[in-house]
Amino acid sequence: MPEQPGLRDLKKAATRDALGLAAVRLAKVRGLHAVTADAIAAEAGVSTRTFHNYFANKEEAILQHLESSALVWFDILRARPAGEPIWTSLRHVAISVVTDPQRDLAETFAVARLVEAHPNVVARKLELHQSISRVLGEAIAERTGTDLDRDMYPNLLQMAVGGAVAAALNVWINNPTGATPEQLVEDAFDQLQAGIPDPREPKTN
Repeated sequence: MPEQPGLRDLKKAATRDALGLAAVRLAKVRGLHAVTADAIAAEAGVSTRTFHNYFANKEEAILQHLESSALVWFDILRARPAGEPIWTSLRHVAISVVTDPQRDLAETFAVARLVEAHPNVVARKLELHQSISRVLGEAIAERTGTDLDRDMYPNLLQMAVGGAVAAALNVWINNPTGATPEQLVEDAFDQLQAGIPDPREPKTN
């Protein structure tokens, strides 16, 4: 069983999250260029020195929101039963993420748009994405008895699942009164596991 974090670690994680959320709030209101480390620290109720204990700059603070959201996948996957089929585990992870009452999916999209509007932040996001993909890929490889550096399967699976969830949420954000995120993710997984059949072909029972 993984070791539970101590009180000190929990407080540090809470401070880091608070700074990341403060950076996002200010950037949405003022624009990223007008946001400073001093302003982020004040918004989070800590000193500027504390800010710099966690982040080198405001761009890193902005990306904290996306990083913490992505790492939730890893935590949920590691908590699933060891003998559970990998597709079942990953479907559970994806649905847990999009139905989490503490998670604002629209807010996550807003952060993503904010990042994409600033090329210097996009570059940092790509580095972050590679790091997080590595973590998730290794977790998938561990559960499937494969090697992330040598085998195609864990690499394909993590990219396919990540793409499926992104596609489902893109459909939802463009039509929020239609199917729910959970329904769209279920549909995405059904199609993936069926080999993404051509929708023009007749369905077989």
